[in-house]
Amino acid sequence: MIQPLAYVDPQAKIADNVVIEPFVTIHKNVEIGEGTWIGSNVTIFEGARIGKNCKIFPGAVISAIPQDLKFAGEETTVIIGDNVIIRECATVNRGTSAANKTQIGSNTLIMAYTHVAHDCVIGSGCILANSVQLAGHVTVGDYAIVGGTSAVHQFVNIGSHVIISGGSLVRKDVPPYTKAAREPLSYEGVNSIGLRRRGFTAEKINEIQEIYRNLYLRGYNNSKALSIIEAEMPATKERDEIISFIRDSDRGVMKGYSSKRD
Repeated sequence: MIQPLAYVDPQAKIADNVVIEPFVTIHKNVEIGEGTWIGSNVTIFEGARIGKNCKIFPGAVISAIPQDLKFAGEETTVIIGDNVIIRECATVNRGTSAANKTQIGSNTLIMAYTHVAHDCVIGSGCILANSVQLAGHVTVGDYAIVGGTSAVHQFVNIGSHVIISGGSLVRKDVPPYTKAAREPLSYEGVNSIGLRRRGFTAEKINEIQEIYRNLYLRGYNNSKALSIIEAEMPATKERDEIISFIRDSDRGVMKGYSSKRD
């Protein structure tokens, strides 16, 4: 299943039923799981760990060294889960000594020309649309969607089940279950459509909406809002996830939208 015009280093570990098209280059210290398809002109450098049934389209470059001047040649990896699709000319850099790996969860779609920098962690079921640019150390939670041509600042955290408008500049952390849009990036409500599609009940969505009413719509600062949420709302997985996300944020979370902004 390896075309004769492809180059595969003898030390690479290629599982059964992997298809490698012409003009692919695969370096040593690479592992590729069963059923994966590697399209023409893909380059896979050292340190790549690619799961089962993935599809990597022509021109993609996986596990190139980080674009970080502090990188000193340390041995690091890119870990890609199962059923991941990486479209044309996307780039995924391997980690640095800070985290030792860049990671993409299973069932994620990375669209064309997207860049995933060193030490990023992307959850399962995510979509990064065309030309999304992730700087180093970005974290993206499960089932998050980042719209096309968005740029995400280094060390930003994007919560699970988030949807971010195309063309966004993401400088602050984006809390779970929210919609984010406008410039500067702002809270635009709860991602209720996405949550319904993933099986969240109306009662659970209403609970999440009430949490964000306290955080964004009632004029409280974050500390006051969180104290009210803890005191007045029953403990649930979603409540505690939102509280922990906001309290643990180093960059600060995005603000609510105000029509008074310049």
